[in-house]
Amino acid sequence: MKKKYWVQWLDSFSDNPKSKSGPADENLKWVGIVAIAVTYALCGSVALAQQPKKLARVCYLGGTVANLLYNFNPFRERLREIGYVEGQNITIEIRHHEGKVERLPELATELVRLNCDVIVTNGTDAALTAKNAIKTIPVVMGFSADAVTLGIVSSLAHPGGNITGMTDVGAEIAGKRLELLKETVPKLSRVAYLRGTSYEIADAELKEVEPVARFLRIGIQSLEVKGPDDFERAFQAATKKRAEALMVSTGGFFAFHTKRIVELAVKSRLPAMYGNVQYVDAGGLMSYTADRKEQFRRAAEIVDKILKGTNPADIPVERPKKFDLVINLIAAKRIGFTVPPNVLVRATRVIR
Repeated sequence: MKKKYWVQWLDSFSDNPKSKSGPADENLKWVGIVAIAVTYALCGSVALAQQPKKLARVCYLGGTVANLLYNFNPFRERLREIGYVEGQNITIEIRHHEGKVERLPELATELVRLNCDVIVTNGTDAALTAKNAIKTIPVVMGFSADAVTLGIVSSLAHPGGNITGMTDVGAEIAGKRLELLKETVPKLSRVAYLRGTSYEIADAELKEVEPVARFLRIGIQSLEVKGPDDFERAFQAATKKRAEALMVSTGGFFAFHTKRIVELAVKSRLPAMYGNVQYVDAGGLMSYTADRKEQFRRAAEIVDKILKGTNPADIPVERPKKFDLVINLIAAKRIGFTVPPNVLVRATRVIR
């Protein structure tokens, strides 16, 4: 029954001078009022049920398509385990620079325009861009070089802004990589160190490597790479100076050129230590780094907290608890190199 008819019916009890209200009539009137209330409540519930639920919008700012396999897929898996289903209660927008780090500010601006609820960054370049270009939207770092040293957050315990998430232990991990490389190549006396000039943490990594190199009596040959055309020249210089092994600094630009760097290292017959497991899976010899998959799974849990209302400024930034040494014996065979058993036994994963 439509509203106006209900009203007319109820009014008849009080407005009709010919009607004489008795106890039964009064009861009937109140039954009508309750019926109207129930009807409107039910109609309201149906209307609310018919309104589409707001999907949380999570955005990703990263490096390469390959990163989606290594880093973002574990993130998505953890979100599903928590209860987020794409298209039902969450939507995901992805932007990656594919080696063109200079595009990151533009991509970050795109995500801001999309009104993302949370933005997840992959790598130091993306985290630094978020610090400069994203001021109000919560940002969760999947991983980054030391976020405190770089000024991305004010402290680990109290980030103090719109950015939180996962950070690495700092540039000192580069020194640990050199120690492992020395154990792998016991007579090592000269290392070519490939570094990108666009990567802010590269200088800090080199500074951490140099004192370790002096202690181990290893000479460091720094090879700067400004663009894709510099790789061949850098490896030629390493061969000319008789480098006995190779270290590659981290960074989104190098990650995009993973395959090329690995091929040049094999061609130069250089045992190489990398800061990203993707190099090893692409045919490189060895890597030592934090467990990225675990970091991104943890990042998904932090995103969940933020979507449920927690302020990112109140969520401590976390450092990795697990590190992986991955060794590729197929790569060792290609360059005629034998990995010592004492190093092999310490590997988290061995590719045979």
